Amino acid sequence: MQSITLNNHNIMSTPTISKEKPNKLVSRVLILGGTGRVGASTATALSHLCPGLQLKIGGRNRKQGAALVSSLGENSEFVELDIYNQRMLKEALEGVDVVVHAAGPFKVQDKCAVLKAAISSKTAYVDVCDNTDYALRAKGLHEKAIAAGIPAITTAGICPGVSNVMAAKLVDAARNRDGATPESLRFASHYSYRRLQKSKFVLEKGYLYVSQERKVVPYTASVLKYLFRFSYYVAGSGGVGPTMLLSCMYLLDEEAIAYDKGKEVKLKPYSGVLNIDFGEGIGKKDAYLLNLPEVRSAHQILKVPTVSARFGSDPFFWNWAMQASARFLPKEFLRDKNKVFRIVQSIDPLVRIVDEISGQSLSMRVDLNCTDGKKKVGLFTHKKLSVSAGYAAAAFVLAVLEGSTKPGVWFPEEPEGIAVDARKVLLERATQGTSNFVMQ
Repeated sequence: MQSITLNNHNIMSTPTISKEKPNKLVSRVLILGGTGRVGASTATALSHLCPGLQLKIGGRNRKQGAALVSSLGENSEFVELDIYNQRMLKEALEGVDVVVHAAGPFKVQDKCAVLKAAISSKTAYVDVCDNTDYALRAKGLHEKAIAAGIPAITTAGICPGVSNVMAAKLVDAARNRDGATPESLRFASHYSYRRLQKSKFVLEKGYLYVSQERKVVPYTASVLKYLFRFSYYVAGSGGVGPTMLLSCMYLLDEEAIAYDKGKEVKLKPYSGVLNIDFGEGIGKKDAYLLNLPEVRSAHQILKVPTVSARFGSDPFFWNWAMQASARFLPKEFLRDKNKVFRIVQSIDPLVRIVDEISGQSLSMRVDLNCTDGKKKVGLFTHKKLSVSAGYAAAAFVLAVLEGSTKPGVWFPEEPEGIAVDARKVLLERATQGTSNFVMQ
């Protein structure tokens, strides 16, 4: 395995980036949600990676915006706006080359207003969406984006986002270098399920029904085997505050979609705990099923028949609380976005205390199993999720500015979204500050 050293760690076959090219960019980037944790981190990362960029920080908190602009320097400005105000959004997009939508949570945004405004104003678009429904709605605007001639990438954050690109590189390596056929792809976790041989599965009240015989199988962690999996670990909130908890809570009313040998499987959210080895600095952590957009996109785009995703956190009682919420809270309650928001806001002081104790690290693991028995793995660990999320989004923005993305709406693993020969550079930018990054 060829590697170079970057920030005291090795990256397989990744060339060093020339700093001259991004520094010559004189483009203007608008960051929506710029006063939030992820938005502010994205602005900071862009200013470090490409000091010549002109940054517009869009948000509702003028005080926080002024403080951020002061830290970024003379190439930045703050614009007060609400993404739901079409007039303000239209004005903010004037003269902008790329808009970054980091104003989550995306679960509550059912109209893709920012993407529509970007298409209307012919502005390139990047979002850090982590919601399947939103991502599919964004893809539904693909033809309009092509007609407008603008490139757009959805789910272009850290996970999903960088994890998708890691998966694409593993699949390409397996197919092109080894001539292998990918069977299962696993993101940051290693599932261990017993395979069901029937053709259709439906989850009802905690049971998997096999449609041909209407046989009832109690759902346990050993029901499925050889899944293509995405799983992640975050200590506390990863430094992003209530945003992380809110995103997870919103997913508890959704069945976790997975694919088994090409068949869609619906599973109970935050179930099927597995103990995953996230490698150096993190060790083994529990992870649970969630409905994440990279499962569907990787299955369809990378043509891997078996895919699933898991997520886990520390300290342990966060996982217990999520399990209890998924099991006992009525679906009607979990679908009431205002009630969920009030709960998360009420425990925000506790979240901040826990972050101080548990740390803010992020770890992702991507395992690819092939039919010939060969395996490939990708590991990514950073001591602060909030920082790594910013560098991830910034890496996608620079790729778009450098012409790596064709007109249309794309997922990160699509070659039209991030060109194959641009993936190495994207990963080098996105892995700034990581304590462990392995692709082998």
